[in-house]
Amino acid sequence: MKARDRDDEGRARSARPRDGLGRPLPYGAPGVGRQPEGVVRTPAGTVAEAQRLLDDGMPFHAHEVFEDAWKSGPAVEAPLWRGLAQLAVGLTHAARGNTVGGARLLRRGAEGLAGVEPAHGIDVAGLVRWARELADRVEAGTVVDAAREAPGLGGGRGRRLE
Repeated sequence: MKARDRDDEGRARSARPRDGLGRPLPYGAPGVGRQPEGVVRTPAGTVAEAQRLLDDGMPFHAHEVFEDAWKSGPAVEAPLWRGLAQLAVGLTHAARGNTVGGARLLRRGAEGLAGVEPAHGIDVAGLVRWARELADRVEAGTVVDAAREAPGLGGGRGRRLE
C-alpha cells in the first residue's frame, strides 16, 4: 500500500498537481501552483488576489483566498468571506460540469450573502444577483467557462455586475 502524501507539518495532503479548476492530475504532470494556505491578507489584498484568480479562470484557488480571510479575519466579517468562498466553489463545480453541485453552491453562497452589508468595495447585492442568475443558467444546461463567467467583485476586470 502506498504511503499517503504529507505536508511539511506531517498532515495528509495530496502532492498531486492540480489543474486550474483544482482537479487532481497524475503525478509528474504539469499543473497549476497551489494557493498557499493560511495567508493573512488585508481585505483589499484578499479582494485583489481573489479577483486576479477569478479573472484567470481559477475559482477553486480564489475560494482558498476567501477561506483564508474567513478563518483569519474578524468574526463579524465571516459571513461575507464564507459566502464569497461558496460562490467561488459553485463556479468551480459549474465549470467542471457538475450542474447540481454548482447550482446548489451558487445558491447557498447567494443566500449566505443576502443581507450582508457591503464592505471592502465588494458589490454584495450584485454578486447575489449574479450567483442566482448563473445558478439558473447552470440548471438549464449552460456550459460554463470559469474565466468568462468570473464576476467583478467591485473592481478588477471581472464581469461587471448590474
